[in-house]
Amino acid sequence: MGKLSGKVALVTGGSRGIGRGIAERLGRDGALVAVHYGRNEAAATETAAAIGEAGGRAFVVGAELGVPGDVDTLMAGLEAGLRTHGESMIDILVHNAGLNLMGRPIEVLTPEEFDQMVAVNVKAPFFLTQRLLPQLRDGGRIISISSVSTRIASAHGIAYPLTKGALEVFSQTLAKHLGPRGITVNSVAVGFTSTDMTAEVLADPANRERNISLTALGRIGRVPDIADAVAFLASDDARWITGTKVDVTGGVSL
Repeated sequence: MGKLSGKVALVTGGSRGIGRGIAERLGRDGALVAVHYGRNEAAATETAAAIGEAGGRAFVVGAELGVPGDVDTLMAGLEAGLRTHGESMIDILVHNAGLNLMGRPIEVLTPEEFDQMVAVNVKAPFFLTQRLLPQLRDGGRIISISSVSTRIASAHGIAYPLTKGALEVFSQTLAKHLGPRGITVNSVAVGFTSTDMTAEVLADPANRERNISLTALGRIGRVPDIADAVAFLASDDARWITGTKVDVTGGVSL
């Protein structure tokens, strides 16, 4: 019996990278995992299959975030998937999906690009949470994936950390609001982490070494580093932790 046996989790952006790692870890811990994807159905199906092969249970939910009707589409897919597994409620909501238009400083960022990042990184988590609150069991967990760029100035642009800062404030405020229901709400700040999506950036030896030199523990983060922290916050072991940000960066720029 895993720590999350009998629990139901939704991981947005769960088809690749950190999201996939989180989905697989929650699945290994016993949760039924709804693996959300925006466009890459094949990757989400592969993630769900990997969870199944490891002895867990999972299903996929497709909905592009940041477009009109995104939450409606996601909820319809989620509810259909839950019904097939005899469920109607969830216990764990992980806001992992995000959009980062790198290399877009304030001088060149367009209103359309700004709106797109806000829509995916702030508006979608806000209104998805709103819709799910009646279906989130008392004693549940909400975990948002944030970024070290809310703590240190980012060289890649200003809008992405701005949206992640908003998500952190949302999490802290929501923690107080949902406290009477025993629901904990926390965020996880991620630093330099090796995924298929960061492979190109980290392939540059100079850039890789610079990132390592900024990290106290002396290496680039790995997906399990993040997934394990999320699994802890999702478990009963973290029952007395809420309204906070856990820095899972290996000590970037201490």
